[in-house]
Amino acid sequence: MSVRPVRPPRWLAEVWRRPGGAFGVTVVGFVLLSAVVSLFWTPQPLLATDTSAGWLGPSATHLLGTDQIGRDVFSWLLAGSRTTVVVVVAATALTALIGFPLGALSALLPARLSEPLVVLIDILVAFPVLLVAMLLSAPFGGSLGVVVVAVGFGAGVNVARVTRPEILRVSQSDYMLAARASGVGTVSGLLQHVAPNVGPVAIVQLSQAAGTAILAEAGLTFLGYGAPSSTPSWGRSLSDAQSFIGVAPASVVWPGLAIALTVLALNLLGDAVREALDPRLRRAGVATGPETVTVSSGIAAPDGADGRVDSDAVRGDIPPAARPLAVTGSGTARGQGADHVA
Repeated sequence: MSVRPVRPPRWLAEVWRRPGGAFGVTVVGFVLLSAVVSLFWTPQPLLATDTSAGWLGPSATHLLGTDQIGRDVFSWLLAGSRTTVVVVVAATALTALIGFPLGALSALLPARLSEPLVVLIDILVAFPVLLVAMLLSAPFGGSLGVVVVAVGFGAGVNVARVTRPEILRVSQSDYMLAARASGVGTVSGLLQHVAPNVGPVAIVQLSQAAGTAILAEAGLTFLGYGAPSSTPSWGRSLSDAQSFIGVAPASVVWPGLAIALTVLALNLLGDAVREALDPRLRRAGVATGPETVTVSSGIAAPDGADGRVDSDAVRGDIPPAARPLAVTGSGTARGQGADHVA
């Protein structure tokens, strides 16, 4: 008996085929790998200092040189990726926990309850992440927890504001009305119909929240509200190097480049995943040329369909090849844009 090779999911292959998706997967994967490796190994001890070896250039011993007190720059960047991953995962999870339930409630509650909630969301969106973090750092002090809460709160209300119209659109569609008529409950309808259609928009918002978390951690640490001085962080490395930019201009390049590339990769990866999962965007790139179809019981289906109903058609997004065909007396099925031979 032959064993079939394990293939990646179709959407993952679609993401990899896009240049932005391949770039995002590569960079994000490298950051995750760096974070894991730094748990067990760094080229030089993180706390090792040698003032006589300050501002050394790149070498075999110090791949990216040293800073003002002789610490290995590459080791600190490697360990700083751990902080970045922790902040991104925690802030994105908090964003989802705040944004999606808030967006669903504002879309599905009765008008007398949803309208005040929408007004509250619009008010909260006006508060920037940096301001929220500064307000939280006054009573609680600067820490990574403050960064996570500030980003989760700021990005969460924005996710709720963006996903609410999508949830309204899907909940009022014909196939949702048919699902309710067939006895599908509210929770089942949300999971089976609303979530798959709102998912592409939500993924983009979460990828933006992840990028915002990296920028917020770097910016708040730079201002003194983020990671403490003993915690390796890209923002801390950038803050320490900016005081010596006149002495060693290249010292700000490496942490700044790490931040910029990671944020860019997260945004490109989010766009690529959305394009791979959204049936409307995926179908826009499919040619609608002539196809041979089989006609049975008044239903026209492309070859290989085996009479099964496409899930996209059930959701209301009917591809051009599966639209109703007019069968002529000569046995030719004519559809939109092309003749189909029965």
